[in-house]
Amino acid sequence: MAAAVLAAARLLRGARAGGSRPRFGPPAHRQFSSGGAYPSVPLSSPLPGVPKPVFAAVDGQEKFETKVTRLDNGLQVASQNKFGQFCTVGILVNSGSRYEAKYLSGIAHFLEKLAFSSTARFDSKDEILLTLEKHGGICDCQTSRDTTMYAVSADSKGLDTVVGLLAEVTLHPRLTDEEIEMTRMAVQFELEDLNMRPDPEPLLTEMIHEAAYRGNTVGLHRFCPIENIPKINQEVLHSYLRNYYTPDRMVLAGVGVEHEHLVECAKKYLLGAQPAWGSAGAVDVDRSVAQYTGGIVKLERDMSNVSLGPTPIPELTHIMVGLESCSFLEEDFIPFAVLNMMMGGGGSFSAGGPGKGMFSRLYLNVLNRHHWMYNATSYHHSYEDTGLLCIHASADPRQVREMVEIITKEFILMGGTVDTVELERAKTQLMSMLMMNLESRPVIFEDVGRQVLATQSRKLPQELCMLIRNVKPDDIRRVASKMLRGKPAVAALGDLTNLPTYEHIQVALSSRDGRLPRTYRLFR
Repeated sequence: MAAAVLAAARLLRGARAGGSRPRFGPPAHRQFSSGGAYPSVPLSSPLPGVPKPVFAAVDGQEKFETKVTRLDNGLQVASQNKFGQFCTVGILVNSGSRYEAKYLSGIAHFLEKLAFSSTARFDSKDEILLTLEKHGGICDCQTSRDTTMYAVSADSKGLDTVVGLLAEVTLHPRLTDEEIEMTRMAVQFELEDLNMRPDPEPLLTEMIHEAAYRGNTVGLHRFCPIENIPKINQEVLHSYLRNYYTPDRMVLAGVGVEHEHLVECAKKYLLGAQPAWGSAGAVDVDRSVAQYTGGIVKLERDMSNVSLGPTPIPELTHIMVGLESCSFLEEDFIPFAVLNMMMGGGGSFSAGGPGKGMFSRLYLNVLNRHHWMYNATSYHHSYEDTGLLCIHASADPRQVREMVEIITKEFILMGGTVDTVELERAKTQLMSMLMMNLESRPVIFEDVGRQVLATQSRKLPQELCMLIRNVKPDDIRRVASKMLRGKPAVAALGDLTNLPTYEHIQVALSSRDGRLPRTYRLFR
């Protein structure tokens, strides 16, 4: 007790030693306090004498426009600045499976697997990856029907190294016999996996394109046919690369980089570069325009053992019905995109929330009313000269005919009355998905590259949102009515015993109500 009293006395003496005011007395006057210094200034007004705050503005490096520069050899350099330590840079080439009509089908598939292998400067793929690791980088190559994309994400300080590496990978691949043999094995495995996986969507997409564009452009096989695997060698690959990997068919795109620096790097590594296949110019470029034919592709298959286990997936038959829409260069592309969002759909297992499609037509009219349907989803594939709007549906093999009729009815209803509420919901959802996807740097990179490759410029997100807002119900009815005048494309996979004939599906899509013609059997 005596010790506590002594300690308290020492504290009081120390407090008084610094000044005449007691330690715990009233506080002294402080500048900029909320008390009596500014008693009459409301909280909504700035305080007098306080420096004016400086806020970050959208200017300088962070401008919205995409800058595009064309080099002397025809190669385009496009960039979009974005704050951050990392950048995404890549080369997009106007090549893909649609240009393989005069070649062995599957070359683009092989080139995708051979990407980032050994080059003139780098002895192996491991050496490339180690070079990227120094800048925290990763790499990827993706091939679609009309575009091949080599991309790298890395620290912005390593831009010079990254562009040099991309130039090596694109123009100077070694394509050794050992690498081609390894690629043959990888392609073989991917084809086996494609036929075994429970999700049939990639295979059905391949089939619907084959049916819609029989034997031409985007209807050519995106995956290498199994009989062509042993036939593709270095000579075949060089013959294709010589015609399609030319500077005038390329775009060097970057996000998170300064445009002038990117152009300097492009001039250093891509201007005047001699490719590994020689400097001879392109002589045999396929400039064919897609010819929509319509038709049907069927693949009869036992789907009962697709997914074995304690809770196997039930045996299903998968149908995809499509009609020609338009290219992404046409004005009707935006109404078609809104129509696709309005149809929506998905799997019956989970509808998601209100913002994920549970109020779309294929949920309200199909999945919610017909419990036996496992899937009903709308897809829209668009290219520079054509497009395809299709609906994928799955059900028990015994109910295939009824399922097809439900889908044809939904196609007919597209050309009917469009409710204002559902249209506004579809437009809002489309704008939301657009803006959320464009928050990702790699997605911005792909958007910049693809748009500049196709149109030599880029429409900004706010421009696209304005076009989406301007879509009216009449626009939806107009594009749907135009689409319904064409022939259908049909892809069917599984047990097809009860599949209606192609002629009956065509009649249903030409009718007023979408009903299939009645069939009568004498014997069952």
